[in-house]
Amino acid sequence: MVSILLAEPRAKGPESLSDYQARGGYRGLQRWRQSGTPAQLLAEVAAAGLRGRGGAAFPTARKWQLAAAQTATEKHVVGNGGEHEPGSDKDKVLVERHPHAVLEGLLLAGFATGATQGHLYLIEDMHGPRQSAERAVQEAAAAGLLPFPVRVHCGPTTYVAGEETAVLNSIEGLPAKPRKKPPFPGEAGLFGKPTTVNNVETLAHVAWIARAGAAAFAAVGTAESKGTLLLTLPEGVRHPGVHEVAFGTTFRQAIDGPGGGLLAGRTLRGLLPALSTGFLAADQLDTPIAYETLRPLGSSPGCGGVRFVFDDTDVVALAVEIAEFFMREQCGQCPPCRMQTNQFVHVLKAVQAGKGPGYEDKLTKLAEFSRKKGNCSLIEMAAAPVLSALRVFAADFARAAGPAPQGS
Repeated sequence: MVSILLAEPRAKGPESLSDYQARGGYRGLQRWRQSGTPAQLLAEVAAAGLRGRGGAAFPTARKWQLAAAQTATEKHVVGNGGEHEPGSDKDKVLVERHPHAVLEGLLLAGFATGATQGHLYLIEDMHGPRQSAERAVQEAAAAGLLPFPVRVHCGPTTYVAGEETAVLNSIEGLPAKPRKKPPFPGEAGLFGKPTTVNNVETLAHVAWIARAGAAAFAAVGTAESKGTLLLTLPEGVRHPGVHEVAFGTTFRQAIDGPGGGLLAGRTLRGLLPALSTGFLAADQLDTPIAYETLRPLGSSPGCGGVRFVFDDTDVVALAVEIAEFFMREQCGQCPPCRMQTNQFVHVLKAVQAGKGPGYEDKLTKLAEFSRKKGNCSLIEMAAAPVLSALRVFAADFARAAGPAPQGS
């Protein structure tokens, strides 16, 4: 298996500065600062084909270009580790075990975009990652590796606080709620200044690309999905937890390989690649994990927080659980989002109670009406697992809803 991010997959403690430097850490940063230009580094990341690992998969170089093109004398770069999606632990594990890889990536992003200040954003309950991040910043500063100041900020324990503009509000001391876009952070972000926000996994990849080169990174993965990604495999396999796999690996290979295989007596009916994506049926588990292969199936890799659907899983109850999560976690500022998430729960609970005729039409119309009407993409995130569950597990919902009323 290819290993780019988790140099020691079974390691439990944080990697020190000396440990990281022993495997080439900070060589990329030093080389680019000494003999490269910001534009050349930006072109290198573009050639690597790196896309954001926070879930949206936006091309990293295109995001950098927006901030790099601004002429402001003050710019910011933010490493977003505000992971609070149930089932995903990748950012916590990465920051806690390999904080210097994240920090080096942040410094490289700052070099490419002209940043003058850096911020590493975590969540208040991430005690281990916070300690590792603060120690890494102190070590790097003492070694003279920081070209600009970097501080660690911890935001509230809410799902929406990890959205990139909610991150900016939190760092500014405001409620961690998404901003309306445009303007985009690259144009006017922290304190109105150009700001680049990247997921911490994305930044750790940048550190590797700066050291090994774009060609080496692009050689791993598929045509549209380059490099590796971190998957969080849940209970039900012999080795649950965070694992690194190359794009193009199938879910079955990930389960049987680093996951160690399913526990005896467990049979998969399907899985959810991440909470905010679409379900896959059991006969789709041999689909390569890639944006271009999952997109036609109504799904995506998301943030890699996998959920299993076993033969004894109550799929309707699972859909209710997911819908209730999004209803609780929407921030309340956008009426369409409040309406959709609340109505999803209402309709699904009616199905669960055997009183749900017309549920599919109701849920589909709700999703279509609300589409792209919020300040962030939570509306789409809430709809994806529900609508795909209706499609993939149609028989389960039909049984739960009960027969249609006479004369309907």
